[in-house]
Amino acid sequence: MQKKISNYPFKGTPEQEKKLREVIDENKHDKSRLIAVMQEAQDIYGYLPMEVQEIISEGMEIPMEKIFGVATFYAQFSLSPKGKYNISVCLGTACYVKGAGALMEKLEDALGIGADECTEDGKFSLTACRCIGACGLAPVLTVNEDVYGRLVADDIPGILAKYAE
Repeated sequence: MQKKISNYPFKGTPEQEKKLREVIDENKHDKSRLIAVMQEAQDIYGYLPMEVQEIISEGMEIPMEKIFGVATFYAQFSLSPKGKYNISVCLGTACYVKGAGALMEKLEDALGIGADECTEDGKFSLTACRCIGACGLAPVLTVNEDVYGRLVADDIPGILAKYAE
């Protein structure tokens, strides 16, 4: 799965940038600390937008293409913000065969976003994953830590309603 670059407007604060620059200053002497710096940056911002990657690139004197390459290679990094409720649809073999594609389409239609995107109000984000280890419940999706299994597309409105308040 290729990661999408966020079209969500960057809303970093001066406090977040100050904290990130402190992390960079503590680690810039050792280029092997890049992933640790990126992890801390993601903890600060919730994701790694291009603006944050540029600050890391400049501060650690590492080319932007290397920063971007690491951000897109490792699954732990996100290029788009996560909503208050992150919905992850399993598209692993068992789930896909049992209808996960239809779940994903229903969610995209209901939320007006695609995979790796966040609603404008920041309430929901949507991701696809390969396997969450609940194949016996296929097809499965999670909303944050809540697991929903043996789903059909018609279950989606009821699930979304639980989190809509």
